[in-house]
Amino acid sequence: MIDISGKITTQRTAIAGATIKVSAESLSAIKDNSVPKGDVFATAKAAGLFAVKNTCYALPHCHPISVDFTGFRFSTVEKKSIINIECEVTSIARTGCEMEALHGVSVAALTVYDMLKPIDKSIEILSVRLIEKRGGKSDYLDKFKKDLSAAVVVASDSISQGTKEDKAGKAIVQKLERLSIKVADYCVIPDEVKIIRKRTEGYCNEGIDIVLITGGTGLSPRDATPEAIRPLIEREVPGIMEAARAYGQQRTPFAMLSRGIAGMKDRTLIITMPGSTRGASETMDALFPFILHVFRVTDMNFRHGKKKG
Repeated sequence: MIDISGKITTQRTAIAGATIKVSAESLSAIKDNSVPKGDVFATAKAAGLFAVKNTCYALPHCHPISVDFTGFRFSTVEKKSIINIECEVTSIARTGCEMEALHGVSVAALTVYDMLKPIDKSIEILSVRLIEKRGGKSDYLDKFKKDLSAAVVVASDSISQGTKEDKAGKAIVQKLERLSIKVADYCVIPDEVKIIRKRTEGYCNEGIDIVLITGGTGLSPRDATPEAIRPLIEREVPGIMEAARAYGQQRTPFAMLSRGIAGMKDRTLIITMPGSTRGASETMDALFPFILHVFRVTDMNFRHGKKKG
């Protein structure tokens, strides 16, 4: 199985469908509940429910997930002698539930086939398909703005002095580029409050959309990034770093020690994150692309003349 440990947990829904061609006599027998093997749709639903719950045991690369809802819908088109089945699955998980829906509707269709084949030699499963899925990462890639810009600031005495190589800042740059966010600037500066504040304020004045600062959020005497940034922030967004710390805490017990803060100065989003490569990378995974919704909200406010307040 592929590694999904880096994904966040979201509510996901998938709907799969199957179409079965039967004889007119089969439809009549289903309607009259006179099929020798019993109630066709009730049995198919039960079989489909079992299939949904056991998908990971039938498909070797499918992850076990918690299934929170499964629903089956059966309908007929009498003029065409067609049976349509839909299976809807909802799960709060790190990966999608489309395979559960597809497996469930497939087994339901096979059950209908099995129950009707003694009385219908022409029965045929015409199709099994995914109708819809939602709730995954792609749903949060806002399409309202394509030209977002970002500046990446590495706050570190050792890196600025050349005694240590920067890896955290470069990891952030790579993740931004994968999201098609233009990296307008990348710089390394020492852990100095005045320098950090001045550089960040300059980016805000230039109209940079996102300023990401890695380093200086810990508890060592030189860690002062939150103190440097807090006076600049006009509207703090506590939930941003709460989400990042919660994500990190599931992976290391030291995530709670990060003092990172985040918020808006005018229309610029400022985020401070850990200086370790792992900490910075996990913070990016926790927040992006979901954090980009900020720019949908701020753009709407500015278009309607609602200034900060």
